[in-house]
Amino acid sequence: MGDDDMSDDGHEQDGRRNVPGRRRRRFPGISSRAYEHPADRSALVALRRLSGFDTVFKALSGLLPERSLRLLFLSDSVRVSDEQFAHLHVMLRDACYILDLERVPQMYVRQDPQPNAMCVGLDEPIIVVTTGLVELLDEEEMRAVVGHEVGHALSGHSVYRTVLLFLTGLALKVAWIPLGNVAIMALVTALREWFRKSELSADRAGLLVGQDLRASMRGLMKIAGGNHLHEMNVDAFLRQAEEYEAGGDLRDSVLKILNVLPRSHPFTTVRAAELKKWSESRDHQRIMDGHYERRDQDKDASVGDSFRQSAAGYASDVKNSKDPLMKLVSDLASGAGDLGGRVRRGFGGFTGSGSSAASGERPPKDEEPPPRDDV
Repeated sequence: MGDDDMSDDGHEQDGRRNVPGRRRRRFPGISSRAYEHPADRSALVALRRLSGFDTVFKALSGLLPERSLRLLFLSDSVRVSDEQFAHLHVMLRDACYILDLERVPQMYVRQDPQPNAMCVGLDEPIIVVTTGLVELLDEEEMRAVVGHEVGHALSGHSVYRTVLLFLTGLALKVAWIPLGNVAIMALVTALREWFRKSELSADRAGLLVGQDLRASMRGLMKIAGGNHLHEMNVDAFLRQAEEYEAGGDLRDSVLKILNVLPRSHPFTTVRAAELKKWSESRDHQRIMDGHYERRDQDKDASVGDSFRQSAAGYASDVKNSKDPLMKLVSDLASGAGDLGGRVRRGFGGFTGSGSSAASGERPPKDEEPPPRDDV
């Protein structure tokens, strides 16, 4: 790979380079399809190919407060430039160079102690990071975050993110209207599910920009546990994700679903585990070797192929998952019988009139519940 395909970390400050130079790969003409999560990718390809989709969104843009958002950030935040937050400006331009995003989005720093970042906007994406995030992360960790947001911009996520923000606010305003809130919240819930998948895609984009897995891991750990790296360990953090996925019974699986429904982002341990798994995959290695989907081929992308890839990805996730509910689904799909017995065991056994004990039936020997000290 030649010099034109490499990026240099070092940047000028007071006439000299203030960080060690580190050559990183560049991805000319890369399509967002190259790094998108299968579920995210299939939804976006389908939307982009949907007849009249652009027209509908342009009509909707008149109702959305995009102008208000731009004026708000311009008037009450600090715009990143060569003169303000210059180090962030260098990172932003560098991220756009690596992912070959021709138009550099505007970026703002907003006063907010809560570490956060977002990419919004219909016509043009705007990236916003909070002071809490800027103060929390070191340079390499922040580089991954900036790459994450540029990945959102390249994927076109900012449009749907803006719609999600608008509908969430609208749901609060019409909560008093009978059934009105139900319809809007159904759409919000669907958008949140898509957006959680889009965050996994953007994490991958952040890794492609930073090209430092440990920095990406550290950033996620800090978002979860604050600026106490000396008290944290990446391997232990990843073990939390494994324990979260595999632990408990079917009741815990249901609780996991209920806990994640109101969130726009996946849990940080889950994001870390997903990113590490992708970093070790053949797909990631092929991108790093220069073999990836190109933007000029997006118009030829097949909706059917994308849905098949998404279905295959979900099937693989279910098959390999250690979550009790996913294991039950996988076993049933593979033909394993005795749904009732599996569910009873998953929920710790039933008591009451509906149980086999109450009906006079004795469960098979391998389903005999363990003895209990309290009965």
